[in-house]
Amino acid sequence: MSEEIIEKKELRVKPNLEDYEKTYREFKWEDVHKEISWFENGKLNAAYNAVDRHAESWRDNKVALYWESKEGESRKFTFLDLKNLSNKFANVLKKYGTKKRDRIFIFLPRVPELYVSFLGILKTGAIAGTLFSAFGPKALEDRLKDSEARILITNSELKERVYEIKKDLPDLEYIILVDEEEVDDGEISYIKEMKDAPREFDIEKTDPEDYAFMLYTSGTTGKPKGVIHAHYAIIQEHITAKWILDMHDEDIYWCTADPGWVTGISYEILGSWSNGVSSVIYEGRFNPEKWYSIIEKYQVSIWYTAPTAIRMLMAAGDDLPKKYDLSSLRHMCSVGEPLNPEPIRWSMRVFGIPFHDNWWQTEGGGILIANYPCMPIKPGSMGKPFPGIKAAIVDDNGNEIPVGKEGNLALKPGWPSMMREIWKNPEKYKSYFTGNWYISGDRARMDKDGYFWFIGRSDDVIKTAGERVGPFEVESALVEHPGIVEAGVIGKPDPIRGEIIKAFVVLAKGYEPSEEFKKEIKDFIKKRLAGHAYPKEIEFRKKLPKTRSGKIMRRILKAEELGLPIGDTSTLEEF
Repeated sequence: MSEEIIEKKELRVKPNLEDYEKTYREFKWEDVHKEISWFENGKLNAAYNAVDRHAESWRDNKVALYWESKEGESRKFTFLDLKNLSNKFANVLKKYGTKKRDRIFIFLPRVPELYVSFLGILKTGAIAGTLFSAFGPKALEDRLKDSEARILITNSELKERVYEIKKDLPDLEYIILVDEEEVDDGEISYIKEMKDAPREFDIEKTDPEDYAFMLYTSGTTGKPKGVIHAHYAIIQEHITAKWILDMHDEDIYWCTADPGWVTGISYEILGSWSNGVSSVIYEGRFNPEKWYSIIEKYQVSIWYTAPTAIRMLMAAGDDLPKKYDLSSLRHMCSVGEPLNPEPIRWSMRVFGIPFHDNWWQTEGGGILIANYPCMPIKPGSMGKPFPGIKAAIVDDNGNEIPVGKEGNLALKPGWPSMMREIWKNPEKYKSYFTGNWYISGDRARMDKDGYFWFIGRSDDVIKTAGERVGPFEVESALVEHPGIVEAGVIGKPDPIRGEIIKAFVVLAKGYEPSEEFKKEIKDFIKKRLAGHAYPKEIEFRKKLPKTRSGKIMRRILKAEELGLPIGDTSTLEEF
């Protein structure tokens, strides 16, 4: 059977990266330095690069942010607006004693104050932390206590959760409320302070290695760990946004991520605005009609979203998008979990252009492996490493293994947006590295053309009857069945085979659970994959456990199935 390839189409706009292979061969990170603005003595500031340098150029009155509330209220902010507002907020922080390296956290929905305050924090040289607005008191306590956060920015609704745990947060001095003028002791009114704060601010001229922001990632066991990134990450965030997301001045860009997730920082604040594009930000939750209407209303040309969202749009049907003018779309990308082949075929059919998947992690800080506008797509593949990134498949001792063989996906350390530290946990940081490699924790293979293929997290790969099966491969085959919207696959212990494959599936409208349908699904998979790779057990579910970024949490399915501890669930939310 010949390999499926989607040849690159005649592009509406000449891509910023025209020749991947030549660029990869000749690339040096130092060559990207001219793309961003520097202060004297090799200093820089990521927030200055994202906003201020455009406000001091011909882009000063260009719209940087088209914001829409969940109720439908619309507001616009130019680059000059964002410069002035973030300067004012930086002055507010300085008034209350903010120093370099202080940890200042934001606990807000996607409101304009989130973006203003994030930029303002970076301008002071403090470290910005972001928290999903869905977090409960325990998730907040874990992060605010570990980080020793001094200031928290939130609103009058969310602050109630903070007060449940405030007695256990001795380092938390101030709570800034963005929506109240009358505040209690220990609280600061954003509205009042911003009225009086000066618009001029002397930005902290940071060293490239000075810390800019931190995010907490959840694992199977133990408490969330604080991953820290430096101001120098802006180098990679800028150039990946330019070459992979293919940002041009005339583009209207929509990234659907929440800044509680690394994508929402790297490609909704820093890398995207560093390229001077106009961004759309929608406060509300996923809704197919609303999402299509936003693309139509703002004439979105570049769209960056998650595979789960794409599959849910597929489930809403091919007729719905016909009700909207989506002709502005010219480039679409996905991230968060591997993108199955079927959604790529669907996007070709419905939009006339494919989704380009890319791969990276919170610890990576920026896109590392991608499908590019200038290259053919092999549906289901992660693509090829970004120029300046050396990726390989290695064994458990860090030795490279042959093309086509499965192993650990590894990267040569030292890229600009790589994490610089796990907060207060040097042993954990060291554990990511073996020999001369950063070990990603993902299993993958590389084909003869240099494309990488995701197999599963190292602890997700299923060993059944002596064969190794990647859950993603089975999930991709399952969602090709018209009756299945979503699928999660785990290995379940079995006395004879070692493990069997168990699938949890969400059905499309019009399909009902039955034993007959289970048999149909098994037969469907047997025809597409090897005889040992079909699910011996199938369970129908109304929904699957997911993170706020839309990633299906196999470890939770497995823990529930086997009666094991579920671990940290603070980043879970139904999409």
